[in-house]
Amino acid sequence: MLWKCKYCPFICEKRAQLFKHYRLKHGSYARTEPFPCLHQECLCTSQVCYEFTRVVGKNLKEYVFEALDRFSPNLMDLFRKKTGLSGQLLTDLLRQTKTSEPTDIRCLCLRGLPVVLGDDPSAFFKTCSDATDKDLYSETSVGILCIDEHPQLNPSRVSIILEGSVVMEELANLPQAFCVLFGLIYALHLDYPKCMKSTFHFIQQVRLNLSRGELKPKIQSLKNQLSV
Repeated sequence: MLWKCKYCPFICEKRAQLFKHYRLKHGSYARTEPFPCLHQECLCTSQVCYEFTRVVGKNLKEYVFEALDRFSPNLMDLFRKKTGLSGQLLTDLLRQTKTSEPTDIRCLCLRGLPVVLGDDPSAFFKTCSDATDKDLYSETSVGILCIDEHPQLNPSRVSIILEGSVVMEELANLPQAFCVLFGLIYALHLDYPKCMKSTFHFIQQVRLNLSRGELKPKIQSLKNQLSV
């Protein structure tokens, strides 16, 4: 069996040789990133991160999380001020946030942002207690599967859904899953899911400054509110 590098023409006969090649020729591995999966046809986190870095020139997780953390205090203040149905939904999300740990705050912001922008997060965040219940997400083009006995902001298990199938499993937490999914969509020029289009565009255009196109009114309005 021949082992092939995913990022250059290198081919070898032994798996250990491929690990050594990644370490020597693609030096970020073993220092800042885990080794990529060695199998050619898989879709792995490190491959998505590598492709995003190649396209954008920035570390995917650091770039997204830093931007999310920078906006989170103002975004949470906005959540508290909202009234009506969206205000009720946001109050419930705030109530579920038990700590001020970065992961919990990121979960709150990612869950609340689509509510503020008028998206439909229920069509994107699919919750179940049994991952084998494929009927729940078989019609989901792009989404995140949250697996837990009881629904919560940061579920115990998280997977990524593409075209009705789970393509990445056992991600560390919901923010990481969203980050990897964003990198996958952006690097591969996929369409944003319609139910979360405003949310993804806000993250791309406002938080990450990855587009100079004109902002839609609702995105511009939110940007202005967060800048006050």
